[in-house]
Amino acid sequence: MYKAFLVRIYPTDEQESYLAQCFGNTRWLWNYMLNATTTAYKDTGKGLSKATMDKFLPGLKKEYEWLGLAYSQVLQRVTFNLSSAFVNFFEGRAKFPNFKCKHGKQSIQYPQNVKLIPKDSVIKFPGNLGIVKAVFHRELPDAKFTTVTISRNADGRYHASIIFNQDDKPVVARRDAIGIDLGLKNFAITSEGSKYDLPKKQLASLEKNRKRKQKKLAKKTDKTSKKRRKAKRIVAKVSSKIARVRVDFLHKLSRKIASENQVICVEDMFVKNMVKNPNLAKAICYQDWGMFLTMLKYKADKFGHTYQEIGRFFPSSQLCSETLQPIPMLQNGYDSLGVRFVDCPHCQRQHDRDINTAINIRNEGLRLWALGTSASALGGDVRPKSSGRKKSMTTEAIPRELGSLQCTARSV
Repeated sequence: MYKAFLVRIYPTDEQESYLAQCFGNTRWLWNYMLNATTTAYKDTGKGLSKATMDKFLPGLKKEYEWLGLAYSQVLQRVTFNLSSAFVNFFEGRAKFPNFKCKHGKQSIQYPQNVKLIPKDSVIKFPGNLGIVKAVFHRELPDAKFTTVTISRNADGRYHASIIFNQDDKPVVARRDAIGIDLGLKNFAITSEGSKYDLPKKQLASLEKNRKRKQKKLAKKTDKTSKKRRKAKRIVAKVSSKIARVRVDFLHKLSRKIASENQVICVEDMFVKNMVKNPNLAKAICYQDWGMFLTMLKYKADKFGHTYQEIGRFFPSSQLCSETLQPIPMLQNGYDSLGVRFVDCPHCQRQHDRDINTAINIRNEGLRLWALGTSASALGGDVRPKSSGRKKSMTTEAIPRELGSLQCTARSV
């Protein structure tokens, strides 16, 4: 299993200048190859493979001498990533590759010849970059690493992402199963009765600060002035802080839930359709449900636990968790988000509607898990039907047999 470790690095002024040149070279090469591949596909009906794109590199280096300033394998990694992007597009896993611009996040990749020296707090890169100071905030795994990616964020911070290939040991869970209901009033409600919220006060303070900085940026109309670039950098720093606070909360909560429970049951939420509601779109985007579910899924796989989704049309919020009978108060158009507690006429008990929903999600998830989420069809393996969004555990399964149209050989 591949795992990434993010390390903060501190290049010198000379190294920053060299990295800026490398970022520009790889960005230009990506755009050049993307345009050449698109043009070739329009003219001949076939794109350019990675081997064909690599053949262009010697000629381009002679025509554009500045292109050779970047490490050779860094340029070859651009053609590999572009080829992989087209494969993912044609197999329905990603959108069509876009052209890159010099604004925003920049990155380059070193596939090999990188040495990690944690005891000296440095990383040694091949080529003209050399030794870069780094901060290893935790112990690195005793495994082979494959790729090191250097990135520069919009706020000017540099990081090195190191990809390790290691096998994770299963973690013994404290609980058998848990159901999770994601909401607006509370971020996550579990079937055990726990409720978790985003750090709203801290985020509200940061949002207010960003709003002030954005107003100052809007007053600087000269896009070539140094003051505007400085103000833009300040806005990027505040935005980066907001993103880090949110991601930190999502990582900690998803790790806690994934490590403590053997089976994690959630709803299959189609956020793309939910944000079409103009009254709730901003609040839904603010919650980051999609990112949280993605983290929850891969961390459950990492710990050897089960991630189970139920259908989004299952009436989890309208059924009594004790009797599985519909609650009249939540049906026939009387459902109001302001009502947090409901009385069930069947069991004569009052339910917290969010906890009741989470219990129903857990029970339905366990039922589906007991039935099995995968099957064999005519000797072929079964996979979810491909779509433009994330793969769901509950979507229609179609056979992927040898020789069928659904079984395509991947080539780069």
